[in-house]
Amino acid sequence: MEAVLQTKGLLSLPSNPRTRVFQSSLGLKQRFFSTKPKTPGGFSLSSNGFPKFPSFVPKNHGVAPIERNLFICRAEAAAAGQPAFGESEQPNFLGIETVTLKKIIPLGLMFFCILFNYTILRDTKDVLVVTAKGSSAEIIPFLKTWVNLPMAVGFMLLYTKLSNVLSKKALFYTVILPFIAFFGAFGFVLYPLSGYIHPEALADSLLNVLGPRFLGPLAILRIWSFCLFYVMAELWGSVVISVLFWGFANQITTVEEAKRFYPLFGLGANVALIFSGRTVKYFSNLRQNLGPGVDGWAMSLRGMMSIVVLLGLTICGLYWWVNTYVPLPTRSKKKKEKPKMGTMESLKFLVSSPYIRDLATLVVAYGISINLVEVTWKSKLKAQFPSPNEYSSFMGDFSTATGIATFTMMLLSQVIFEKYGWGVAAKITPTVLLLTGVGFFSLILFGGPLSPAIASLGMTPLLAAVYVGALQNIFSKSAKYSLFDPCKEMAYIPLDEDTKVKGKAAIDVVCNPLGKSGGALIQQFMILTFGSLANSTPYLGGILLVIVLAWLAAARSLDTQFTALRREEELEKEMERAAVKIPVVAQEGGRNGPLASDSVLNPTAGDPTGGKPPHRI
Repeated sequence: MEAVLQTKGLLSLPSNPRTRVFQSSLGLKQRFFSTKPKTPGGFSLSSNGFPKFPSFVPKNHGVAPIERNLFICRAEAAAAGQPAFGESEQPNFLGIETVTLKKIIPLGLMFFCILFNYTILRDTKDVLVVTAKGSSAEIIPFLKTWVNLPMAVGFMLLYTKLSNVLSKKALFYTVILPFIAFFGAFGFVLYPLSGYIHPEALADSLLNVLGPRFLGPLAILRIWSFCLFYVMAELWGSVVISVLFWGFANQITTVEEAKRFYPLFGLGANVALIFSGRTVKYFSNLRQNLGPGVDGWAMSLRGMMSIVVLLGLTICGLYWWVNTYVPLPTRSKKKKEKPKMGTMESLKFLVSSPYIRDLATLVVAYGISINLVEVTWKSKLKAQFPSPNEYSSFMGDFSTATGIATFTMMLLSQVIFEKYGWGVAAKITPTVLLLTGVGFFSLILFGGPLSPAIASLGMTPLLAAVYVGALQNIFSKSAKYSLFDPCKEMAYIPLDEDTKVKGKAAIDVVCNPLGKSGGALIQQFMILTFGSLANSTPYLGGILLVIVLAWLAAARSLDTQFTALRREEELEKEMERAAVKIPVVAQEGGRNGPLASDSVLNPTAGDPTGGKPPHRI
């Protein structure tokens, strides 16, 4: 008699399945290293060229106990995180293979150094362009639109050409070394010579002709070397972090290693933020110990740029060490087709899909909202701390507080997602922006009537606005990193593959640039229309209110659609699980398990195949 076990009509067991034993409770060691290994006979089932289990073994005669030790396939061992039969176990430390540690530890150190430098550069660039003579925070919108954006586009075009002619190692050094050289040269050459190389007389004459409303655009010409530093610092964040580091990390790590260790990089980034904030604070306070007539900011700048250069060279050394001493994983040569959508195609797709349209609203609203508040806050920050050293010292405290808040929010985000769900998590960021934004603009617009109450707290309305604006930036950025970004990526998951790919491409092409430049364009229009950023403040507050309310409405609508798609997805999974049943034939005391029914294993009791002969493999 032959018995047949069907799974969707594709596989069947050979004859005599009663002797097949599947003991899932045994560990890998017991399966591999049995004292009496049983030699499998007959045919075997396989799905990828490796035998998954022997199809049958000879029957035991007599009273000897039935052996339950089985060989398992290489794929099962790999999935279990243990070496396959016949392979030596890799040396490990604290449960992690040493080969993995040789990759992850240098990557973690590289990421720490890159983020440490970025915090110093980010705080310093604002100090330079905001506190410089003849400049103000009004320069930032013009700088982002007319200098930073063209430089970023030009760099990416150059990077694309270099990637076609240089090896990966040569490309890494070719990109990062000019950054290191520039920052070192700025601290020791360009800044000391800024009084000679900046065309202040020309800028003054143009300002007299064009009027004060053009103070921002003309400041770009007046302090061009500071603006170049600003752009290079911005590019460090987008190029060295996003392109060089993550490109290298994805090149040398496997998917399993990435799932395990990439989240730790996010926590490590906030640790770097905390320590670099303390470093900025230390160097900014050097002025207090210097004698009169000494440029304290120049001393602080040289110290911080020295650290940037030193850590930059450390990054290069770690990169060289990993490429020299760490074996890299092999990759498939097969290339996947990536969908390419032009700007007009992206716009049409955004408009046609309500789900993608709501998601796009979230992305654009965040970019505009954070920019509207941040630039206005920096203008008040300069009014409160006009000295570069005082401004930089405050920014050091700000970076440390941002790191602590983001670290804490990342730990709490998992609880928020599990307990309250996607909808609540998606609404936290705009709610924080709305509440803190209302408080910030209220202190600016109604500072006079609120002065007695604020004075009782030992502060002026200006200082209170600076502190509330700082809290707004700290909590909105920490909520963005810990909640907004995960929510945005999770929203793609339940979509079908075509919508997922096209929607992400559309948002990358249209919404990210629109969100980043939208706030800057609005501020430029307000400044040129009303004469200054201060005169535009009431209108900026109203625009912020409208945008955040639209953000909350889009989040509510997206939550409804997201929940419906998730329920539909879960229902489909339940139906698949109910439709597909794969019985397991087991032997217990010489009897088949409950899944091996007579109607399946005994053709005389009723052939489920309708009398058809079994398929063989």
